[in-house]
Amino acid sequence: MNYLIVLFKNKERKRIIKKFVTKGRAETFFNKLINENKITFDKQIENGSSCFFEIGLLEKNSENFEKYYIKDDLGRNVLVDLDSNDYKILTISKYKLEELIFDIQTEKKLSLSDFIKKYLPKEGMKLLSKLNNKVILQKDDDLKLFSLKSEVDAERFLKCISETFLERKRFDCLVVPDSSTPQKKYLYNLLESKGIDKKILYKKSTTFFRG
Repeated sequence: MNYLIVLFKNKERKRIIKKFVTKGRAETFFNKLINENKITFDKQIENGSSCFFEIGLLEKNSENFEKYYIKDDLGRNVLVDLDSNDYKILTISKYKLEELIFDIQTEKKLSLSDFIKKYLPKEGMKLLSKLNNKVILQKDDDLKLFSLKSEVDAERFLKCISETFLERKRFDCLVVPDSSTPQKKYLYNLLESKGIDKKILYKKSTTFFRG
């Protein structure tokens, strides 16, 4: 194949997304991926380390191999690692991969949009609060617990929920990004009374997700 669409993680090649014979079809597919990349809650931690992603359009290399550099957030030139001299990068762009939240009750992963559809219907007032790397959903006497990779991810998730509801002009969910010490103590006791293991509650990071 003459052209590749490649996903990069932290400037290193992660996997090939698709292969093409012609440049035109490769460019069309690449532009479509960029234009449709509208993820709100994106993956920023993988296997315990911070990460970012990009996609690149690569062309089968001719005799002259050109190294490809891109500026990082500090303005420094960083060499993109291809692990191969067979292809050269024509263009590269930032790309978001969707992060998931872990439903402790069902032991399944949910995207932000699936979480809203399943647990945040328009009827009734809901309360979302953060406890370490956990998100707690309360509606009347019903209580559900969700886990994220870190406290930072839990904060980001609640921020994304708040922004999404504001855009949709929805006011049926109260979001508490951080709890006071008395509130945390209340939540610990409440969750323990519901049969949630104390060890889970006090954890501040999780290894539920693997890259």
